[in-house]
Amino acid sequence: MLNGFKEFITRGNVLDLAIGIIIGGAFTAIVTALNGSILMPLVAWLFGAPDVEGFTLDLPSLHGGNATVFPIGLLLQAILNFLFVAAALYFFIVLPIAKLAEARKPTEEEIEETLEKDVELLTEIRDLLRTQTAAR
Repeated sequence: MLNGFKEFITRGNVLDLAIGIIIGGAFTAIVTALNGSILMPLVAWLFGAPDVEGFTLDLPSLHGGNATVFPIGLLLQAILNFLFVAAALYFFIVLPIAKLAEARKPTEEEIEETLEKDVELLTEIRDLLRTQTAAR
């Protein structure tokens, strides 16, 4: 029972997931700092408020009562936060990893060279098998 648990814990994808969660937590601090120190002051500069959560839409009642208040700033702030996090993830993680993967991608010449070596090795194996079969 303990061996099965040990095997499960030491399996690569469980460790990768754990590392991803830890790095995600650390990256959250970076995005929060970016959001609080650069992006939200930019929003405050553009809109004259430190955030957009206080924006409301006041519509008069259709039945002559009090006006209805729609706190659309909460939705706008959530959308901005999502966009900021998504942009940070894209520009700081996804894009650099894609560039790195592109740089590590083998060229056509390397692929052809590898295929030629594989074909040559398989041909040698085939010929050896033929000679061994013929010798029997």
